[in-house]
Parts: sequence; C-alpha cells; structure tokens
Amino acid sequence: MITIRLADAALAGDLAIPEGATGMVLFAHGSGSSRHSPRNRAVAGGLNAAGIGTLLMDLLTEREEELDSVTAGLRFDIELLAMRLIGTIDRLAEGLEAAPLTAGLPLGLFGASTGAAAALAAAAARPAQVAAVVSRGGRPDLAGPSLPRVKAPVLLIVGGRDPEVLALNDQAARSLDQAETHVVSGATHLFEEPGALEEVTTQAADWFNRRLGREGPRPSRRS
Repeated sequence: MITIRLADAALAGDLAIPEGATGMVLFAHGSGSSRHSPRNRAVAGGLNAAGIGTLLMDLLTEREEELDSVTAGLRFDIELLAMRLIGTIDRLAEGLEAAPLTAGLPLGLFGASTGAAAALAAAAARPAQVAAVVSRGGRPDLAGPSLPRVKAPVLLIVGGRDPEVLALNDQAARSLDQAETHVVSGATHLFEEPGALEEVTTQAADWFNRRLGREGPRPSRRS
C-alpha cells in the first residue's frame, strides 16, 4: 500500500508496475466501493498481466467513507472525486516517491459507475496527460459539461442486460469526441455472469495497449 498525499487529503492506494510496463492505468471506483473492489482488482490483475501498471486508490478518506456510508452523498460528488483524480494524475506525472518511473509512463483512466464520470471530468481537465479512458458500467452522463472537452479516446463497456445504463452511455457517447461502446452480451450491471468480467478485462487491456504505447501521448508536468 502507498499513500497519495494531495492538498486536501491523504489517500490510500495499491500500486503495481510490471517489469517493462508500457503504461499506467489509474482506477476510479464506483458508488460505495473502494480500492478493494473485487471486480476492479480482477481487471487490474489482467492489465498487469498485459504489461500495464495499475494504481487502485480510495477517492475518499476513512472519515469521508464513514460519512458516505450513512448519507451516500459523497459518492455522487463528481467534482470532489474528479479533483482527487486530477491531484493524483499530477502526482503520477511528477513520479511518486514509491515509484518515480510513473513519470515516464503514458496514463489511462479506468472508471466504474460514478467513478467513470469522475474519470471523464479528470480527463477533460488534463488532456495532455490522459491518453485513454475506459468506463465499466459507468455513469458518464454525470460528467455533464465535461464530456465535450474530453480529447482522449473513450471505451464505454456496458452490460447487455443493463438497459438504463446502456441508454445513458449511448447518449453520453454522442457528446464525446472519440468514443466506442462495447456491449457485453447477457451481462448485468455488476458483470457477475460467467465470462463477463473476463470480457471486460480483455477489452480494456486491448484498448489501453493500443493507446498507451511508448509512441503515444505521455504525461507532462504542469507548472
């Protein structure tokens, strides 16, 4: 475990960088979840196997998580979650104390549920640093006015048996500059069906591998 120290919070994260990594992916968890999400951890493991580094982090402090467990309000505070991601993106661009090599790796974002909206808002705010975005069962619609400002290519992965979220993703895709939608046939919102999460992982790894190559956009230090 590492600690990401930002201006307003110290956040816990789990960092994995395989030897010869060609890129880094920062995960933004969804409603009521954390870096311990078994689904995100499964996807992260698949990305590591594909040669991509990952950082799973809590977007809320322990005290904020306790408050959110009662009010369920902070998990929908997209502005707060996005600012936490933006701060972490900047730290990765500078090189973390525990892993200075992150400064030389192209960066992608992987968001689930409300975390997808935060990831898109962060990508809009850091176009020179974010090279690709993947959303799993996400709520990109909650990113609102940030959507047209996202320059990175976005892959929207949605379950075929999640019609409301699929409709919201289709609508959001029309506002994005570069977006593709991949529907996992027979999958519900949590992708718990046999083979569903494996398909998510395969699609995400392919998307990031094609866009986080050494020749692609790299993170840059902001002044």
